[in-house]
Amino acid sequence: MSAVVVSSVTKTFNIGRTDEVTALSEVDLTVGDGEFVSLIGPSGCGKSTLLRLIADLIEPSTGTVTVAGKGAGQARKEQAYGIAFQQAGLFEWRTVLRNVELPLELRGMGKAERKARAEEMLTLVGLEDFGGHYPAQLSGGMQQRVAIARALAVQPPLLLMDEPFGALDEMTRERLQSELLGICAKTGTSTVFVTHSISEAVFLSDRVVVMSARPGRITASVTVDLPSRDDAGRQSPPFFDKITEVRQALRGTPLKTVS
Repeated sequence: MSAVVVSSVTKTFNIGRTDEVTALSEVDLTVGDGEFVSLIGPSGCGKSTLLRLIADLIEPSTGTVTVAGKGAGQARKEQAYGIAFQQAGLFEWRTVLRNVELPLELRGMGKAERKARAEEMLTLVGLEDFGGHYPAQLSGGMQQRVAIARALAVQPPLLLMDEPFGALDEMTRERLQSELLGICAKTGTSTVFVTHSISEAVFLSDRVVVMSARPGRITASVTVDLPSRDDAGRQSPPFFDKITEVRQALRGTPLKTVS
């Protein structure tokens, strides 16, 4: 069973009004179990709109979205995915531990069990010593790790991420990219990741999906197979070859290898 299937989806905002805008047009996308897929394209092409459709935060105008074989709405009700945005979105009045506990609390999990699960997730992101801190006491990168821990707390089969590292400095960004890959490998989580960075998309992804300017359409799907996902991988010829391939796809240049 695929983690995500988007079939013939079009999304138009403000239908029938003078400011009607078609953000996406006839989009088809399948994300396999355990696959890491990045969405990339020019600003305003509908990347975040597509992510919100998968999350059932908005509904398609036409077409269907399924998550793990269920309608997107049902998947949202069952918390079949975790979601992280560019801003960590932590509650300042709750400790780090209680921020991570929140989705478990909303599911009615008992206090002892959710505390143990939250502590496990904080250990996974390397913040086991910061559970009693408040968000304002953490750096931006640490806050993002808390947000990832919270997204993973319900052990979702799918992780949706909308430029979660976009506001971070380059060194912190690269470190968190590596940590995210390690987490996904440990948990087997499927991931849909929105980014504006070609190098980030190539480093993280099994597949980079390229979108056109609005109305957004998928114009290419570039498979990425790197020798390693570490600093050596970042310096390897295949890494730079794939960056060039994605850049060509963004420019509309015909590609030799698209899958």
